[in-house]
Amino acid sequence: MSAQFLDISGRTPPGPLPWSPVKIPREEIEGEVERLATIPQPADGRRASLVVHPDSDGLGPGLAPGVDVTINVLKPGEQTTPVRHNASQVDIGIRGSGIVHVGEQDIRLASRDVCNIPSMKGHSHRNDGDDLWVRLTYSNVPLLAKLGVHYFEDLSSDQLDRKSDRPERDPNGERYTRANAPDVEIGAGGARLRGYEYLVDIEVVENKAHLWPWHEVSQHLRQQPGDGKRMIMVLYNPATERRTGTTHSFFVTAAVVPPGTPSPPRGRGHRHSSMAINYHFQGSGASVVDGELIEWRAGDLLLSAPGWSEHAHYWGFDGFGIFTVQDHPLHIGMESLVWQEEMDGPILALGSEPGQTGYVGPREAGE
Repeated sequence: MSAQFLDISGRTPPGPLPWSPVKIPREEIEGEVERLATIPQPADGRRASLVVHPDSDGLGPGLAPGVDVTINVLKPGEQTTPVRHNASQVDIGIRGSGIVHVGEQDIRLASRDVCNIPSMKGHSHRNDGDDLWVRLTYSNVPLLAKLGVHYFEDLSSDQLDRKSDRPERDPNGERYTRANAPDVEIGAGGARLRGYEYLVDIEVVENKAHLWPWHEVSQHLRQQPGDGKRMIMVLYNPATERRTGTTHSFFVTAAVVPPGTPSPPRGRGHRHSSMAINYHFQGSGASVVDGELIEWRAGDLLLSAPGWSEHAHYWGFDGFGIFTVQDHPLHIGMESLVWQEEMDGPILALGSEPGQTGYVGPREAGE
């Protein structure tokens, strides 16, 4: 096997190639839940169905190029075997409740609750209720699969925290640490040279599993028109720092517009390189994505903003409630978060230009 040369002299690099928006109606999701509930429980306990976009092929099937959505179902009394992998993951409860075991933590996840499962944390799920426990799980497995580096392993119950895998520090502090590695400035512009130790003894930013219980989250969202509360809030994991994510790869936002709130007039939308997937848990409305009108209602799942597609959202008299997952933090880390808030306005690489404040968000509905 040998590499080839491809002459690209004078060629313009390809531009964005967004996937089409796609809606998975509530009836189809409910039908798949009922189907999963009727099949024999697999050996690993996972009754699961991957939601795959029609444009997805090859490595890493998903609902978007770098993100997948899985419908997970556990019947009362069932549990999954422990596993761990190097993917970012969040669970959103949509029916019933149960326990998420993450390392040494036990997190109770009920309908509309959200939790994150950090990379390489052993985890399992147990339905201790009397109804089906249904979760939507979002992960960056498709991206890792395309890179050829998705690592996955089964664990025994006593390996959930895997503390035994953590290497001990050299007591003499002489090898494989940053403490005595070279770190010198080169030139006058701030460039530096660092020893190899900085690559393998990386500064740790602790990433915990967190729970965002709906009964608390909802208190910070708008309850009625004009009450002064916010329409959209980010479920923020402090470990993601400036990326403002729920995981290092994507954020989850909760958005509520109460019934009776006037929808904005139809007009142009905005676009960004990050993709967005909406799960609508209440209300109804419509999205316009690259000129295509898509109506939605409670229980629908929608790839509402393929990367770099113009999109705008509107709602009916009954308002809406939406969880949105967007791979915004990943793009911040790659310096690829390109954003155009007004279609005749500037295109900015958010978070990349010194002195740039980005866009000030538009005034929320009802303000």
